[in-house]
Amino acid sequence: MLGVAAVVAVAAASTWYYLRQRPVVDAAPPPPPAAEAPAASAPAIEHPLAAAAPADAPPLPSLGDSDGPLREALAGAVDATDLSRFLVPEGLIRRVVVTIDNLPRSKVPVDKRPLAGVSGPFVAEGDEAHPVLGALNFARYEPLASAVARLDVGRVVAVYRRFYPLFQSAYQDLGYPHGYFNDRLVAAIDSLLAAPEREAPIALARPNVMYTFADPQLEALPAGQKLMLRMGPQNAAVIKAKLKDLRAAVTAAKP
Repeated sequence: MLGVAAVVAVAAASTWYYLRQRPVVDAAPPPPPAAEAPAASAPAIEHPLAAAAPADAPPLPSLGDSDGPLREALAGAVDATDLSRFLVPEGLIRRVVVTIDNLPRSKVPVDKRPLAGVSGPFVAEGDEAHPVLGALNFARYEPLASAVARLDVGRVVAVYRRFYPLFQSAYQDLGYPHGYFNDRLVAAIDSLLAAPEREAPIALARPNVMYTFADPQLEALPAGQKLMLRMGPQNAAVIKAKLKDLRAAVTAAKP
């Protein structure tokens, strides 16, 4: 947007200079200027989030200084052990925003995740010719699912509302100056809830170094939905139950 404005400004200044240097001659009056196109309006907000800052609450920190205050605020909503075990220590809000934005897409940047990776390497069962995804790999996600089950969604959402201006700022910094992050959050939740359910074992393929789903329809799913499949039906059910509670909480506000 700034680039377009700069080009228009330079073009206008150049035209003005060129007209000033021309000798005055009799000529037909110039045509009336074309009507300006109406400015594009920002998309309507679908899920407005009411602010929840108490009157005596201290001012929010800057986005760059938000890690400490955010972790302190989350201490009452997240088990202390889970907080230190799973959440990365730096750039938390930006990481959350980048990850949420990409969950409905084909890939999520690994280096931008807000959570530490699950323990152990990916486990494929079966033989080299017929690898499958099964219980051994699902077990890697059980500690994370247990941590999610312990979350106090009401308190987590209260912290989210309190710090929402910083989430919104980080989302706009991604290149969505008119976007509304809470709408993107709801879209990501809906995408995760729509993840198909498959009983183990799930057939895999290994065209190169990395495993993929043998079923092209599964491999074409968004990144978040493939993650739900990789964690197994029982863990995914725990996550989906909390996601439903979270969705209800962040869509309940009135405009």
